[in-house]
Amino acid sequence: MARTRRPIPSHNLKRTRDGEVKRRNIVWRWRRLFYLVALVMIVGIAGVGFVLSQVELPDAPEIADQTTFICTSEVRPGQCNENTAIAELHGEEDRVNVGLEQVPDVVINAVISAEDRDFFDHRGVDPIGIARAAYTDIRGNSASRQGGSTITQQYVKNVYLSDERTLTRKIREAVMAVKLEQELSKEEILEAYLNTIYFGRGAYGIQAAAQAYFDRDVSELNLPEAALLAGLIRSPHRAEPYREPEEARRRRRTVLDAMLEEGYITRDERDAADDWPFDSFHHLVHWESTDSVEVRADARLIGADYFVEYVRSQLADRYGDAAVFGGGLRVYTTLDLDLQDKARRAVTETLDQDGDPAGALVALDDQGQVKAMMGGTDFSTDKVNLAVGADGGGSGRQPGSTFKAFAVAEAVRQGYSLESLVRSPSTEVFPDANAGADWTVRGGCCGGTATIIEATARSSNTAFANLMLDLGPDAVVDMAQELGVESPFENVVPSLILGTGAVSVLDMATAYSTFANQGTRIDARVITRVERADGTLVEEFTATRTPVLTVDEAAKVTHALEGVIDGGTGTVADIGRPAAGKTGTTQNNWDAWFVGYTPRLTAAVWMGYPEGSIEMTSVHGQTVQGGNFPAIMWQRFMASALEGTDVEEFPDPGDLDEGDPLDADLGIGAAPPPTTPYVPPVTAGPDASTPTTTPDTTPSTEPTPTTAPTDGGGDGGGGGGGDPGTG
Repeated sequence: MARTRRPIPSHNLKRTRDGEVKRRNIVWRWRRLFYLVALVMIVGIAGVGFVLSQVELPDAPEIADQTTFICTSEVRPGQCNENTAIAELHGEEDRVNVGLEQVPDVVINAVISAEDRDFFDHRGVDPIGIARAAYTDIRGNSASRQGGSTITQQYVKNVYLSDERTLTRKIREAVMAVKLEQELSKEEILEAYLNTIYFGRGAYGIQAAAQAYFDRDVSELNLPEAALLAGLIRSPHRAEPYREPEEARRRRRTVLDAMLEEGYITRDERDAADDWPFDSFHHLVHWESTDSVEVRADARLIGADYFVEYVRSQLADRYGDAAVFGGGLRVYTTLDLDLQDKARRAVTETLDQDGDPAGALVALDDQGQVKAMMGGTDFSTDKVNLAVGADGGGSGRQPGSTFKAFAVAEAVRQGYSLESLVRSPSTEVFPDANAGADWTVRGGCCGGTATIIEATARSSNTAFANLMLDLGPDAVVDMAQELGVESPFENVVPSLILGTGAVSVLDMATAYSTFANQGTRIDARVITRVERADGTLVEEFTATRTPVLTVDEAAKVTHALEGVIDGGTGTVADIGRPAAGKTGTTQNNWDAWFVGYTPRLTAAVWMGYPEGSIEMTSVHGQTVQGGNFPAIMWQRFMASALEGTDVEEFPDPGDLDEGDPLDADLGIGAAPPPTTPYVPPVTAGPDASTPTTTPDTTPSTEPTPTTAPTDGGGDGGGGGGGDPGTG
C-alpha cells in the first residue's frame, strides 16, 4: 500500500509573482527560532555590558593575614580572642614578588596545565573549562578532577572576595574576572596570581614556594619541581610532600599528564619527571613547618599541644591552610583545661622514669566532646599524636583484648544469653579457621568452661575464639565499626578478636562511650563552633547520634564489663563507684590498654613505645599488662576527674538468663544455676613478697603498679592472623 504524503502546512508555502506555489526553504521555516536566539544573545550581551559598565574594581588590597584563635570549652560564643585563646595560628608570610620574566616557562606551563589550560584564550570566564570540569567530576575520575574557575577568577576571589560558597559570590567573581581582563593584560594577571597564591609552609607566591620546598630561586626550578608545586595549589595541606608523599606524587603525575596533553612536554620528559625520586629533594626530610602554631604557656604545661595540633589538622582539612593560618578564624573547642591537666598528671606521674614507654589518653563526655587528650608523654620530643592514629602522623596500634567487648555486644545483639557457657580450655586448636590456616589459641580459664560474663572478667582467649567463630568475624567487626571504630580492617579473620587489627585511642574511646550512652553512638568531636574575625558564624558542630544497641542490650554489655573491674583483670582500675571497662595486652607485651567508662565519662588509655615492636617486660621492674600501668593511669584520671561529682548507677541489665544458648558445636549451652558467686584468683605481682593491691581512689596517692590477674595466658597462637593479644 502506497504511503500517503502528509499535506504541507500552509505557513510553509509561498506564492511567487507568477502565481506558482513553492515550499519555503528551511532557513525561512526556522527564522523565528533564529530571531529569538539572536534577540536573547543581543539582550544578554547588552545586559553583561551594562553590568560591566557599572562594576568598578577596587584597588587590590594589601594582603594581610589575620591570626586564628583557638579557645577552650569555657569560652562563650563571640568571646574568643587574643585574651581568651589557648593557641594562635598565623602564617609567617614569606612573600617575595617576582616579575613574570623571572619565572621559567616550565613553571608557567605547569601552573596553567594544572589550573587553567585555556588561560590565554578566554576572557576571564571559561565555559568550556567549566563544562570539562563538570564532565570529569560526573565521571567520578578523582585522579583528574578539576575545578571550573579560571586563574583570573581565582585571583579575584583571593584578592577581592572571600571563600564563601554562594551563588552570589560566584556571580560577582565571574563578572569581576571579565572586568579585570578588560583592564589588565594576561601577563599582568598571571604575574599577580603567581605572587599571591598560597603553596603551604607559609609560602605565598611562587618565589617563596621555591625557597620553602627546594631552597632555590624560582628561575632554577626543573620540570618535576614545577609540577609538584603546581599540584599543591588546589590544597597544599593534603599534598604536603613531607607528610603525604603518595598524594604529592599523585598530584605531580596529574600535572605532568596535563602538560603532556597540552603539548608542553614529550612522553620521555613526562616519564623521567614522574620517576624523579623524592629522595632527591633531600631538604624535605629535614623540613619543619614555617607555619606558626603558638600555644599559651600554661596550656603547653598541661600537655594541650597534641590537642591543638589535632584541631589545626581538622581545620586545615575542612577549610584549607590559607584560611587556618590567615583567615582570622575564632575556633571554639571541647577541651576542658582542668581535665586536661588531670590527664597529663595521670600519664606523666605514672610513666615518670627515663626510658619509660609513652602513654596516650583520650576522655569523652556523654555528648561526644573530647575533654582531654594526651597524644604522648612529651610533645617537645615527639610530635606524633599517638591518640589519633594516622590523623596524628603515626599509625594505629593493636588493641589486644579490649576488642573482646565488641564480641560481647554482638552476642547480646544476636540474642545470646550472657549466662551461656563457652569452651575455655587452656589451649585449643581450630583447624583451617584463620584464613585457611590452623589457629592455635592459648589462654583459658575457669576449669575449661566459662559463661560469657566469666570469660569477659577473666579475658579468656579460648572462650572468645569460640565466641568469635560462633558469631562470625564479619559480624563482630561490623559491630566494632558501628560502635565507633573507624580504622579499616583489610583482612577480617577470627584472630581479630584477640586484638590483631590496628585502632586509635580515640576510636576505642568513642566505641566504649556508646556503651556508656546506653547504646547510642555519639561521634567524637573537638570543635563546637567556628566564627570569622567579625563574629559571624562560619559553622556550628552538633552531636551526631546513631542508635546501635538498645538500652537493655547496652546495659547487659556494661554488666559484663563491670566484672572486669569488680574481681577480674582490671581490679586496679577500681574508683569506688560504678565503672566498667576492659584490659588489653598484645603479643610480646608491645601494647597495653585500659578502656573504661562511667555513665557520664569515658576514657581510653594506651601504653607502648612509639617505634612499636618493643617488649615492655621491665618497666619499673614489671612486665606491662593492661591490668597494671594502663589501669593505674585510667584510675588516676577518672578518680580525679569525678571527684566531687554525684555517684551515678548504670541501668539495670535485667534478666541475664534471657536469650538463647550458644551453638552447640562451639559453645556448651546454658549455664547451670550458680551455687557460689564467681571469685577470680588474685595473683601476686612480680615481687612475690608484695601482694596485689587496689590503689586508693584519691589521685594524690601514689598507687604501686601491680600485676593483675593475667589475661588469658599471654598467647593466642598464630595461624595467619598476626600476633594476637591478651587482656
